[in-house]
Amino acid sequence: MVATDTKTTPSTDSVTNNGKAARFEQPTGTGRPAGTSLSAGATGAEAPAGDRGRTSIADVVVVKIAGMAAREIPGVHDMGGGLSRTIGAVRDRVPGGRPNVGRGVKVEVGERQTAIDLELVVEYGVSIKELASEVRENVILAVERITGLEVVEVNIAIDDVRLPDDEDSSASGGDQSRVA
Repeated sequence: MVATDTKTTPSTDSVTNNGKAARFEQPTGTGRPAGTSLSAGATGAEAPAGDRGRTSIADVVVVKIAGMAAREIPGVHDMGGGLSRTIGAVRDRVPGGRPNVGRGVKVEVGERQTAIDLELVVEYGVSIKELASEVRENVILAVERITGLEVVEVNIAIDDVRLPDDEDSSASGGDQSRVA
């Protein structure tokens, strides 16, 4: 997500727009990367040691946590749309390349809340309704436990189904001649 140059203050939690979670805007002039501040922080010797200072979490942190949590669920074959998976497959084959755990994940982060969008490729035969529920629950638990942010929604788009024959044809080149 790219932070927009706005002159507004960050949205507060519990704000909705026609039943959907509000889109969060980042303040300008803060001099820090797009992310969230979990506490305003306190100053002075009177404040407890754990409250002195400010904690901020970048959007990419939430993206990586959500991506890892989604991939932990059996039945999730891959993440991302067709083009991003193709580019990711090329990147994964480059020596020294690392898998992109954030592929297929978009987040919006506010002061205390976050909204997450996931694009999944599921294994054939898996109940999509049950899988989506398990992914949603695991992502919410992981993000809330690790970051302390409240997850207001996790939207899941199923972009493809991996068929059992897909692996065989892609591993052997896929363009085999039908005649010998």
